[in-house]
Amino acid sequence: MKRIKVWAAMLLLFYAVSALADEHSHTYESEEDVIIWVNTVGPKSNRQETYEYFQLPYCQGDHVSEHHHETLGEALLGMELVNSGIGMRFLINEENVTICDKGLTAKDVNLFRYAVSNNYWYQLFLDELPVWGFVGEFDSNTGDAYLYTHRIFVISYNHDKIIQVKLESGNPVKLYWETQDIPVRFSYSVRWEFTEDPFDSRFDKLLDTEFFEHKIHWFSIFNSFIMVMLLAGFVSVILLRMLKKDYARYDKEEALGDLDHDLGDEYGWKQVHGDVFRAPRSLLLFSALVGTGHQLMWLTLVMILRATILTASIFFYTLTSVIAGYSSANTYQIYGGRNWIKNILVTATLWPGILSIMTAMINFIAVYYSSSRAIPFTAMLAIFATWLFLAFPLTFLGAILCRNWASQPNFPCRVNPIPRPIPEKIWYAEPLVIVALGGVLPFASIFIEIYFIFSSFWAYKIYYVYGFMLFVFIILLIVTSCVTIVSTYILLNNEDHRWHWMSFLTCGSTAVYVYLYAIYYFINRTKMYGLFQTSFYFGNTAIICAGLFIMLGAVGYSAADKFVRMIYKNVKLD
Repeated sequence: MKRIKVWAAMLLLFYAVSALADEHSHTYESEEDVIIWVNTVGPKSNRQETYEYFQLPYCQGDHVSEHHHETLGEALLGMELVNSGIGMRFLINEENVTICDKGLTAKDVNLFRYAVSNNYWYQLFLDELPVWGFVGEFDSNTGDAYLYTHRIFVISYNHDKIIQVKLESGNPVKLYWETQDIPVRFSYSVRWEFTEDPFDSRFDKLLDTEFFEHKIHWFSIFNSFIMVMLLAGFVSVILLRMLKKDYARYDKEEALGDLDHDLGDEYGWKQVHGDVFRAPRSLLLFSALVGTGHQLMWLTLVMILRATILTASIFFYTLTSVIAGYSSANTYQIYGGRNWIKNILVTATLWPGILSIMTAMINFIAVYYSSSRAIPFTAMLAIFATWLFLAFPLTFLGAILCRNWASQPNFPCRVNPIPRPIPEKIWYAEPLVIVALGGVLPFASIFIEIYFIFSSFWAYKIYYVYGFMLFVFIILLIVTSCVTIVSTYILLNNEDHRWHWMSFLTCGSTAVYVYLYAIYYFINRTKMYGLFQTSFYFGNTAIICAGLFIMLGAVGYSAADKFVRMIYKNVKLD
């Protein structure tokens, strides 16, 4: 378990590893140079609002070298590692060494005052270990701002390897509202301390085990497991008993004479057998959503199993485009779709289009604020090229495989040329009500896990309990399937054949509840403020919820489709 935690932490910090892996072997000789990389600076209340470190008027030391983006994921995450220029050497203690002497102009003072008053902190990396420090301290009573000008690095080592880094700040300088330059001396000290802690466990200290492995987390997993057992039991026992009664009633009606049959009480899902396999409205869009949802489901599963990061996620998304093309084309053709080229185009562009629109809106604000989160144009071109030359052809390949090897439409019932009128029904059987209530149970099964994921993504915690996430994800799929089966039975039993979109939207509505929870979390659990932080929070959450909506909708439709085929296959029809 210990090694798994370390491995997960290292994967989550991959953006640093990928940038430095070629420059460090993690072994040092005495007096060998140790590079300190500066990354970003931003408010502690929102880890997503980051700026390049040297946008604040800090100064570099003499040992300066350039560093550029080396991975696509690093560029998308806004990583910009730059050599700090601090001349640190392995096992050499140093005291009060000058980095530079600088005169702060009035503009520089205002920048530092703003950063200090908004609780800005910065991130450094030393031998791939992240280190955080505050720009300064702010006295809310007097309104005075103090800039930290001295840093003390306390580095623990085990023979030739660095195990831990601690950063202390000192020598605060008061930032006055003056127009003349303020002379400031930036300096640092280094203390090396021997430790017997092994190198393999050095990331353990970054993991908040008390938070993620708290009893409430275990209890939520157990609670979700009980929920899925009860729900699965309801579907398998109660619903099957109802179906048996329905089959017995329909068999009895078949044995009646024509006169008696006409006088019989005809109702239930058998009455819509001539319309239940009618093509859903907007078949092209529906097929694309189903195909994309299946792709996102398998992509999510792979990401959880591999605890993967952004660069690898893009690669796996590209590979799973085959699934999207195959599933979409299969849904499209079994309901009589003819324009399969258009189907491929819509499927291949649906999710990238949604993602591009939402990301462009967020990126526009990031560019306006000159944030490091702004996606570079070269990264955009790389993403577009990946889609154009890899994802799109693989979607096309999936559709070709479907057209050549997928089974042909084999509905248990013929489709009537004229749709059967839909009778009035009780309020809770209306599709809108079913859709609104259908997402409650799936959301309840993942509610606690969402809190931990939000705490990891929007607070400064490293998520590493991927075993929990995998278990909750499986529970979510099971609960989703059970809910859509029950909802579909209720709808069909009220002689409403519009189950395709209903099953999709019923399960997809879980994403709406997740977004409503995100609003609550923003108000009560974060300290974010301003346009930048608000737009990043709700924009990125909207992207996640949109993916969740499509994925769960596709899972719900697939479960409903198997259920509908099963019940009508076992009925004798005229």
